Amino acid sequence: MSDDTTWLNRASQRLASASLGVKLQHVGRVQSVSDGVAMVSGLDAARLDERLVFEGGQSGFVHTLDREQLGCVLLDAGGESGGGVVAGQSVYCTGEVVRVPVGPGLLGRVVDPLGRPLDEKGDIEAVRTDPVERPAPAIIERDAVVHPVQTGTLVVDAMFALGRGQRELILGDRTTGKSSLAVDTIVNQRGTDMVCVYIAVGQKTSSVARVIDQVRRHGDPSRCIFVVASPAAAPGLQWLAPFAGFTMAEYFRDTGGHALVVVDDLSKHAATHREIALLTGQSPGREAYPGDVFFLHSRLLERAARLSAARGGGTLTALPIAETDAGNISAYIPTNLISIT
Repeated sequence: MSDDTTWLNRASQRLASASLGVKLQHVGRVQSVSDGVAMVSGLDAARLDERLVFEGGQSGFVHTLDREQLGCVLLDAGGESGGGVVAGQSVYCTGEVVRVPVGPGLLGRVVDPLGRPLDEKGDIEAVRTDPVERPAPAIIERDAVVHPVQTGTLVVDAMFALGRGQRELILGDRTTGKSSLAVDTIVNQRGTDMVCVYIAVGQKTSSVARVIDQVRRHGDPSRCIFVVASPAAAPGLQWLAPFAGFTMAEYFRDTGGHALVVVDDLSKHAATHREIALLTGQSPGREAYPGDVFFLHSRLLERAARLSAARGGGTLTALPIAETDAGNISAYIPTNLISIT
């Protein structure tokens, strides 16, 4: 073997084992910002639900994709300012979806939809982080609903029995006691093995404070998680809240435990979805809602289930709340939710 060949072989081996420290990154540009939604161009490699990072440190996730640009829902601020995101800024792909912390460390805590503490009790001690969008259990992974959930309301328990792993809609006009019924159910789980997750979507801070106070005075807050997205929060956080809360509850279901999820309420969540859809250019349908609003809530509520013994036998029970206008249960969102539950 000639000296030249020997040198080439050694050089090839050294190059193959060398690290040049070069990291490829997909970079796009903000075209416009409006009401918590940024339109971004140049990120052809981005995928739906991928988390994006802006040059100012803000973050968001991909909500819509088309050939020319994508719609990114911001997670750091609402309003027209976009939390400091302006047209012309650089945007970077992360290759990751939005994830939230899960585990027993969330019990007794008040957090936002990203799992960040709102109660000034220190950092969350999470077991791990899970994606907020997770597929519902397959039919073969489910078992029959046989064990009841006692709501504490005699007429409900006697006439409309609720089972562990079931989803049951609480529907009615404003100030008819929907939230009170759901909170009473949470309070009634005191002394049981049920973990309760209360998700407030666009609810007044004072209303959420009353719910938390009631649970602390009459229930077992050490077995509860409160996920709060106030009206002042970014639309992205309000949109994300139900999915994040379900992910937190699924940790206990998947480890053989039992969880109860209350979503207060899905009418406001649908309105937020409509707002984001219109801002990102999706075609409006009935009552200006986009065509995927049924799938939005069906894929969420299908995550409620009683798992088979092979999967640990855990359960996740869902109590979504929806508001009607003057008793009109034939409106678009109520009829959707009725058909799902």
